[in-house]
Amino acid sequence: MASALDSVFGLHERGSSVLREVRGGVATFFALAYIVVLNPLILGSGKDLYGHTLGTAQLTVATAVVAGVMTILMGLGGNLPLAVAAGLGLNGVVAYTIAPTMSWPDAMGLVVLEGIGICLLVVTGLRKMIMDAIPMPLKRAIGVGIGLFIALIGLVDAGFVTRVPDAAQTAVPVQLGANGELDGWPVLIFCLGLLGTFLLLVRRVPGAILISIVGCTVVAVIVNRAAHLTRADWGLIQPKVPHHLFASPDFHLLGRFSLFGGFVHAGVVTAVVFIFTLILSDFFDAMGTIVGVTGEAGLLTAEGEVPGINRVLFIDGLAAAAGGAGSCSSNTTFVESAAGVGEGARTGLASVVTGGLLLLTAFVTPLTGIVPQQAAAPALVVVGFLMITQIQQIPWDDWSIAIPGYLAIALMPFTYSITDGIGAAVIAFVAIRLVLGRLREVHWLMVLVALLFVAYFALSPIEQWLGVR
Repeated sequence: MASALDSVFGLHERGSSVLREVRGGVATFFALAYIVVLNPLILGSGKDLYGHTLGTAQLTVATAVVAGVMTILMGLGGNLPLAVAAGLGLNGVVAYTIAPTMSWPDAMGLVVLEGIGICLLVVTGLRKMIMDAIPMPLKRAIGVGIGLFIALIGLVDAGFVTRVPDAAQTAVPVQLGANGELDGWPVLIFCLGLLGTFLLLVRRVPGAILISIVGCTVVAVIVNRAAHLTRADWGLIQPKVPHHLFASPDFHLLGRFSLFGGFVHAGVVTAVVFIFTLILSDFFDAMGTIVGVTGEAGLLTAEGEVPGINRVLFIDGLAAAAGGAGSCSSNTTFVESAAGVGEGARTGLASVVTGGLLLLTAFVTPLTGIVPQQAAAPALVVVGFLMITQIQQIPWDDWSIAIPGYLAIALMPFTYSITDGIGAAVIAFVAIRLVLGRLREVHWLMVLVALLFVAYFALSPIEQWLGVR
């Protein structure tokens, strides 16, 4: 069995093993399982033009099934430890910006077209050319920025960092804990989990991240029961053993999309603007994640290229289209894949494991509520540390690359967006080369991408000028 898996995934070649891949796949699943709960909450809270909503139970099944199938496909076709799931941010755009101007099937049809557009960019070679055009030091800066972004996600998910309720009336937008101090059992469990994970890490204990997640979950279940905590104490997921393990999945939402209905009901210009927004955001968010995670896994070539990148990018585009076809919003490569890499995952076998567990959740949906975010969040903070260690490879004495790198690193966590960080970095890189009279050194695609990002950041006034808003 092990030899067969080795021949398919090249475990020995990448210095991995079946145990490490399984461990990494499970760790990634635990780190991103929250999306099976969160995505239905986001999409389910939105209403389309006619006041219709999507069922939470149906969305849960669709989210798990599409993510599971596409993650397995990524593992088999891309042979990289990358998981795929409904993209946060993109689902908000679909729920609160696109759907209110048309029906849900129309909105999901635009998501399908977005995915097809990304696939066409891959087939024509443009997507790979754009990735290759980005200098290696800037790619490393993107990886560092993603590391800080992942760490911030973990801190926010755990409730260690929260928004200040009256942020508009104060200069401080975020704070420690819920009231400026750490309070409550859930945050304490996160702190203990984080410290424990780092201690296991420095002791080089195999499975440190997975041990932390499982251990914190067990403690959380016990504390939740003993202290009589409520859902409000934990946030999104309250750790409690469900009364029933299995549930009959409802696949009603799968395939409910209208490919061109959005053009009819919202207008051609509006539909095109929506598709452009989705493509640009998904394109660079996935690109940054793929480069950052594979770089952390040590899989990038000397030229900074991802092995089998065309297959990976095409599958990522298919995932976007599949998300629309499944009515669960655009699916993309998930940054939480870094949790599996932190456990030693180096091949697509880890993704197959993650995908299988995601498919399983469609039939055991009650179990999706047993791992609280406070138990999974320490893994994200620890992986963030692992990813920012490559900051030493950025030439900080060369300001022409250091400034764009700094913008990528700073803006990803501060804007809570990988795309925004990459966009600012690309624009700065091209502008600095122009001012220095070295524009000829810049690949023409970088110039084109910089112009597209200028349009992306100026999208609101452009929409007003076109009469979309």
